[in-house]
Amino acid sequence: MSEKGSGVIRRREEAGGRLRWIVIDRPDKANALTPAMLEALCSEIEDAARSVGLAALVITGSGDKVFSAGADIGGHEPAMMARLPLWERLSDGIAALPCLTIAAIGGTLAGGAFGMALACDLRVAVPHARFFYPALARGVLPQPADIDRLTRLVGPGRARLMLMAGAKLDAAEAEAAGLVEMVVPPSALAQTVRRLAAPALDAPPALLAALKRLMTAPRDVTLRQRAFAAVYDGDEAALAALRAGASSPG
Repeated sequence: MSEKGSGVIRRREEAGGRLRWIVIDRPDKANALTPAMLEALCSEIEDAARSVGLAALVITGSGDKVFSAGADIGGHEPAMMARLPLWERLSDGIAALPCLTIAAIGGTLAGGAFGMALACDLRVAVPHARFFYPALARGVLPQPADIDRLTRLVGPGRARLMLMAGAKLDAAEAEAAGLVEMVVPPSALAQTVRRLAAPALDAPPALLAALKRLMTAPRDVTLRQRAFAAVYDGDEAALAALRAGASSPG
């Protein structure tokens, strides 16, 4: 295992660099996100997109109470924070990665931090996690990509309950709604994530990239042909197109 980074965004690598963890490490401030932290997270995701050997990426928060409380509005106007393009640069970057992405949610997930989790392929939470997106209460709009991804996961009714009526979901409710795929004890969170990532670590990169694109893109004959060429014919140009995000991010 190797660890890089300094300050509040850290990177940890396992399995010879095939598995990467990005850790939001500001537990004294509920892992709330500043513009500088968002920029650092975007840089980490863009570096992951260039890492050919990366098979799985995990995003998590430090501590056992909060994944992230969303935007740090202590020193910033909520409207200014909400209008930053960094939020969708980050979530779209995660969605476009050709590797498996997992949000390891060790506590409360709130506000703009939803974008990271919603953009991941899988979300694993602990029983004491809570989920809410208080955009209206703060006088701001949710990120458009968050609205779309949340609605696709939980359906329009529950999305309205959360975004318009301020509903808070506990972990069991989030799992029942389809917001998270699994709820596990805190002691099992990291090991569960490693278990879920294991097939991706063992898969050929071309197969993983092709499967990811086929699952996140609309039905597209050209995309199918490109994916099959990358996997079965070893077509490097087709693989490069898949890795570069030839389809729209999910």
